[in-house]
Amino acid sequence: MRLTILNLTDEAITASLPTKDKYVSEQALLPPSLSTTTHSLKGYRSKLTLKPSNIDPDEDKKWLIHAEGLSIKLSMALGASWQVVTVPEGCQWRIYISRITRKHHKLLIFPRRDMSSFLSEMPDRLPLSSLVLPGTHDTMALHGWPISQCQSPSTPLMTQLNLGIRVLDVRLSIISGRLISYHGIYPQRTPFKSILADIHEFLTSPTSSRETLVMSIKQEDFVKTHPADFSRLVREEIEASPGGMGMWFLENRVPRLGEVRGRVVMFSRFGMNGEGWEGGLEGLGMHPLSWPDSEKWGFSWQCKETLVRTHDWYAIPSFLAIPEKVALSTQILLPPTPQPPMPTLAITYFSAASFPLAMPPTIAQGFGWPKWGFGVEGVNSRVGRWLLGMLGGGPDLDNFNVAGEKEKTEGKMEEPRIRGWTLMDYCDHPEESGVVPLLVECNYRGRKEGEEGW
Repeated sequence: MRLTILNLTDEAITASLPTKDKYVSEQALLPPSLSTTTHSLKGYRSKLTLKPSNIDPDEDKKWLIHAEGLSIKLSMALGASWQVVTVPEGCQWRIYISRITRKHHKLLIFPRRDMSSFLSEMPDRLPLSSLVLPGTHDTMALHGWPISQCQSPSTPLMTQLNLGIRVLDVRLSIISGRLISYHGIYPQRTPFKSILADIHEFLTSPTSSRETLVMSIKQEDFVKTHPADFSRLVREEIEASPGGMGMWFLENRVPRLGEVRGRVVMFSRFGMNGEGWEGGLEGLGMHPLSWPDSEKWGFSWQCKETLVRTHDWYAIPSFLAIPEKVALSTQILLPPTPQPPMPTLAITYFSAASFPLAMPPTIAQGFGWPKWGFGVEGVNSRVGRWLLGMLGGGPDLDNFNVAGEKEKTEGKMEEPRIRGWTLMDYCDHPEESGVVPLLVECNYRGRKEGEEGW
């Protein structure tokens, strides 16, 4: 068996692995990702020990794990394409293992980012179009399994925000004169005023006050409620909420991060001509004038100087279309070719559903026991596999022998440039610490001085 280790942190790591001789270990120094160098191990057994190589033994402030190093198991569930490696609380890394072939696995070591405040590390001058912002489709659809539910009941709004979700897709209907979250014909129970209270609490917390949120608002009861009445009530409830209108960015353009820290960017899929809002359509935030229904090949629209490329093919025929859905919804996150003469923003929905063979849980999570080779792998797991492949791509890297001597020349790996706003169902699946941290990690990769506002 062969193991490739990819160190994607900013520090050198020492790796050691037991051999058949229990008194001898294979060891290697894994340089930091700045050198884009990795190593390969052959003949591994069950455990690998990792430790930062630059620890000052007299002043060990960084390494909070056992002094002898972090010992991890390398085994994967039969049939699993990737999984998160369990590490102790306080570990400074996130570690994934993915299957390249049956006899070749890859271990990827990422720095641990704080999901509740990752945007605080980004420069103010970055436009939101040059960031990867994880989001949830039908954010408040926590009830009505398997038809209407799109998020796990264990991930209410505040949990999603702390997991790293920054784009909210809020669907509302008017019930007894108040806005309530809805998905299709199924009530989702949470009042809009409760949603507004939660986001105010998040954006005023000392930990997350430098974050920003994008909220897409869509009317679900358009058949029985006039759009003007819906738009008026949205405005009134925002005005009466904690933070009021001052917490919202309402200009019809893609802002820079520094303009919207501690605020919510309005993405309005309601409002018609903007009647009742200051500035009309120009005061409704980002406001697409049309949204083609389930357009398989995607569509584009202009938001001032930014070209917004959108993928929202949700009415897939059955679970058999999952591979095609994943291919289309991830490809849009890569730079367009040829590059348009203007900034671009990619918005993609990993979500999909149709009755009866493509319910939201089926598409997002798969079914059966795909990790054991019996069943269908869902969209989220496939997206995670795609991200690991992109972030861990490049040449097949360096081999080393037991003495740690290099066996071939170092290879360079060009970091991918993955950008866009991604909305998904069941954001905590397949593992809470899985897909969303990989999306967040894309913000730290493929950056070039003088480009994208960096």
